[in-house]
Amino acid sequence: MRDVRILFMGTPDFAVSSLDALIKAGFNVIGVVTQPDRPVGRKQVLTPPPVKEAALRHGLQVLQPERIKSEEALAEVLSLSPDLIVTAAYGQILPKKLLEAPKFGCINVHASLLPKYRGGAPIHKCIVEGEKESGVTIMYMVEALDAGDMLSKVVVPIEERDTVGTLHDKLAAAGSALLIETIPALLAGELTAEVQDHDAATIAPNIKRTDEQIDWSRTAEQIYNQVRGLNPWPVAFTKYQGKVWKIWWVEKVVDAAVDHQPGTILARDEDGLIIACGSGAVKITELQPEGKKRMSALDFLRGAGNSIEIGTKVGE
Repeated sequence: MRDVRILFMGTPDFAVSSLDALIKAGFNVIGVVTQPDRPVGRKQVLTPPPVKEAALRHGLQVLQPERIKSEEALAEVLSLSPDLIVTAAYGQILPKKLLEAPKFGCINVHASLLPKYRGGAPIHKCIVEGEKESGVTIMYMVEALDAGDMLSKVVVPIEERDTVGTLHDKLAAAGSALLIETIPALLAGELTAEVQDHDAATIAPNIKRTDEQIDWSRTAEQIYNQVRGLNPWPVAFTKYQGKVWKIWWVEKVVDAAVDHQPGTILARDEDGLIIACGSGAVKITELQPEGKKRMSALDFLRGAGNSIEIGTKVGE
């Protein structure tokens, strides 16, 4: 089984755990396909994806086609003669010609309990939606978004104070362990694939700017979940007097009875600003004012925020 030729396809940090696990377990990884280097940051520095960096550390061949469906890219990938393709957050849907090429098929490590949260942002979405558990599904790939038959699953509880960052790391670890368990059983013909209930499918599309802005008419619970579901990337935000505040953390205000307009600043606590929501209230405890560094609300209120008046509103 260790002679089976495995081609790995992935791009972000989430996929690195699976690639590292395959190498550590002694599987024959013949190469890596990942997205092209992209400009990153304010200075737009051309930066390789995390999977490329990991592949180079392992001395693996790396391919970076702009479009995996192009004839040139397909020919280059197929020339490697993979017996099995393993993908994890690669970022492109594979064409039929590639899906049908490997003897043992193409499988994907997806960070949700399918059929829920198909798409590019399942970790963000499950926290934003207030789910109590997530997990990883390994399934066959098809020419549709995360819709293939499922081979294995693992459940990962979501804790009350989990962020997209902490849950990402838990799922990456759980997914890589599940992959190492699944591949030998798959190669031995011991797995029976389960068809997804497509009627129960939900979509978790990539996060848009509109998803990041806080709607203060929502409940305190929903806003709390939105903030932690976008922490540490891309980070929720609101506006105050036309200036953007990135909101890194809030606390729910227990049993808050609020009769003010949503977004109204109700109080300046020593460690935060209490804001009225559509139902209840939250306390902003960590933020990043426009043009400033991330800071505690305590430091903010001691400095630039000391002139903020009770009764004024955020979100405008």
